[in-house]
Amino acid sequence: MAEVISVRFRGGAKNYYFDPRGLQIEPEQYVVVETAQGLEYARCVEGCHEVPDQSVVQPLRAVVRIATENDHKAAAYNRKREKEAFGICEKKIAAHHLEMKLVNVECNFEGNKIIFFFTAEGRVDFRELVKDLASVFRARIELRQIGVRDEAKMLGGLGICGRPLCCSQFLDEFIPVSIKMAKTQNLSLNPTKISGTCGRLMCCLKYEQAAYEDASKRVPKNDSFVDTPDGVGNVSGVDLLREQVQVRLDSAPESPKRYKSSEIRVLRSGKGSREGIEIPKERPARTTPEEPEASLPVSRFARKPGGQAAIPVVSVLAGEESGEEERRNRRRKNNRKPCEGKPKPPAAGQPARPPRPDAPRPPKAEKPQKPERGPRPDRPVRQPDRPARAADKVEKLPVRSVADVTAEKKAAADRAARQQPAEGRTPEGKPPVNRRRPRRRPKGNE
Repeated sequence: MAEVISVRFRGGAKNYYFDPRGLQIEPEQYVVVETAQGLEYARCVEGCHEVPDQSVVQPLRAVVRIATENDHKAAAYNRKREKEAFGICEKKIAAHHLEMKLVNVECNFEGNKIIFFFTAEGRVDFRELVKDLASVFRARIELRQIGVRDEAKMLGGLGICGRPLCCSQFLDEFIPVSIKMAKTQNLSLNPTKISGTCGRLMCCLKYEQAAYEDASKRVPKNDSFVDTPDGVGNVSGVDLLREQVQVRLDSAPESPKRYKSSEIRVLRSGKGSREGIEIPKERPARTTPEEPEASLPVSRFARKPGGQAAIPVVSVLAGEESGEEERRNRRRKNNRKPCEGKPKPPAAGQPARPPRPDAPRPPKAEKPQKPERGPRPDRPVRQPDRPARAADKVEKLPVRSVADVTAEKKAAADRAARQQPAEGRTPEGKPPVNRRRPRRRPKGNE
């Protein structure tokens, strides 16, 4: 067993082992370690612990020291220098007309080396660019061409699931992903749905691939000839997660049924002919009870135990209508005026008394007459010898119907048509030509 600490460098998701050399280092502390490229500034993610010798890559590098205040200032200065180098490099790329995209810039802890990461479709001749950058920064310049997956890992971001990218969070290295994994998991083969931010297939396709491969060994393939508790048929669909298959029975091909993989017997795997296949007489046993056909739920008010007749349920709308009608009748009774001679109704529990035939009817109450109004002093009294108005002398003429007016209009039009040849037509019967005299221009001084 070897005592080590786990550290992680900036922009990386992989842990590296280093020898603490007796230093007590706690997690989230920054240390200065020795690497193949020189001293580096890193963060401790796991303190001193022991691991098997087989998991350690020899030779094991050592921790130089725990980061001091000067080390923190040097790291901050390098971050500021990287931002300046990024802008200068972009201007130099545009000046040299190079088809490359600058992704990131890293400066080592000692400050004597700057690495520029870029992406490009093909090979780029950047020798002149390196010379210009070296003359500006007075340090060793290195340009590295990376792929789109490395670009996504450096820049980070959010995936279509809403979480940070796996490659920038915890993936140590990129795992190979193929389109066959999407087919095995019955996913859509649309590239926009199974591709990540980098434009390549999503790394998460690999996570469940082992579970799908294990389930596919226990479930028959599509179009297989199988024997079920209800008869023989062909598999038309496979659900790997539930380990169920959909079978089109020969007896009822239009209504496929679902069975568990343990309820069927495979007679032929995959596509092929049925010739020479013996169908066993004993059918497979059903492990789960057959589900009844889906039916509409019956209300508990619509049935009565003991096989008796159903209880009638009054409709809600009918109840509302009857309630509205009762309120309307009650309102009419309240607005009705009581009759003066009407006998009082009998008390509760007593029979109604019939009216006596010889009893005189009470006289009807006479309505009080309104007093006559006399002439008002502020208004003049109308004289009886006043002459009648002109409107009173107008006699009302009989109103003619629309048909009479239309007939008169037609008759007038016929008379006008008969008189037109004599008045406005030529002897041949043609209408006269409307000849207009030319317009004379006023004579002016030329």
